[in-house]
Amino acid sequence: MSVAINKKRRKKIKYKKLVFKLSAKQKKSLENYCKARKTTPTKLIKKSINRYINGFDESVPEEYFKSERQLDLFGDDEN
Repeated sequence: MSVAINKKRRKKIKYKKLVFKLSAKQKKSLENYCKARKTTPTKLIKKSINRYINGFDESVPEEYFKSERQLDLFGDDEN
């Protein structure tokens, strides 16, 4: 007597590539830190930005938008 088990297929995850540059000194520093912590640079970076990459895919809560009274330190606004 054999029983067939229905397994649901997982939805295929789409990945996007993100590229940024580091100086040689920054890269060496990152590699040394990861070696000491026994992790990889990718895992370290993903863990560091986890707060920003999870939970905002649909919409961003109002509290995260820049208010009119907020100081602009870097002059990104064109106004």
